[in-house]
Amino acid sequence: MIIESDTLAALPGITHGFGTREGGVSSGIYATLNCGAGSDDDQDNIACNRSRVAARLGASPHSLITPYQIHSADVAVADEPWAPGRGPKADGVVTSRPDLAIAISTADCVPVLFADPETKVIGVAHAGWQGALSGVLEATLGQMERLGARRTHIYATIGPAISQAAYEVGEEFEARFLQKNSENARFFSRDNKQSRPHFDLTGYVAARLQDARLNTVDKIQLCTYQEKTRFFSYRRSCHAHEPDYGRQISAIMIA
Repeated sequence: MIIESDTLAALPGITHGFGTREGGVSSGIYATLNCGAGSDDDQDNIACNRSRVAARLGASPHSLITPYQIHSADVAVADEPWAPGRGPKADGVVTSRPDLAIAISTADCVPVLFADPETKVIGVAHAGWQGALSGVLEATLGQMERLGARRTHIYATIGPAISQAAYEVGEEFEARFLQKNSENARFFSRDNKQSRPHFDLTGYVAARLQDARLNTVDKIQLCTYQEKTRFFSYRRSCHAHEPDYGRQISAIMIA
């Protein structure tokens, strides 16, 4: 149902998990653990799936919360639960409240979980290319610091996302990143001079986190596109001409 980071699992008082598509009740293109409140799946199935994830984390169903994601650099501070689909428009969430499982949903974008085990401040970030480029990672860290966290005490794990091999992009996409910083060229590769570039989104996210000088940055190197039975993938669903797609959920909580 969920995948754990060895780094975060070793931190006292912190529970977490990167979701998969396995272990739920949904069917069809949403089979089986679809936790995306924004999908067209049956809402009762989504609620049941989210409850299963919450139970795995040791949280109550209403304490597992996700924002309304908009591919931004906006970050919300969670002081109390909100209903599925009713969260603030944001792509990062931070909290210092125990027993509140903050989460984001993904289907190729990069999920990142953060924890400062000393001050008991945690964060999550949904890092698609737009959010990562515009600073959602740094904004999440900034909000954690406002709650008392220290960057040198923060551990971060990058979860499963689309791999560079599966992430073909256009020339204008590459140009946008090079305009931001010419050193971003290292995150693009081509099979030959005539082929379209492939973007290393996970590598780009990892580099920005490394630049933030955290205690530890690690990553779970699994591709959401290539592992069809294990993960939902927006890009794979588009290539298959499916009308919609499921989302996996990644969450962290102060026990």
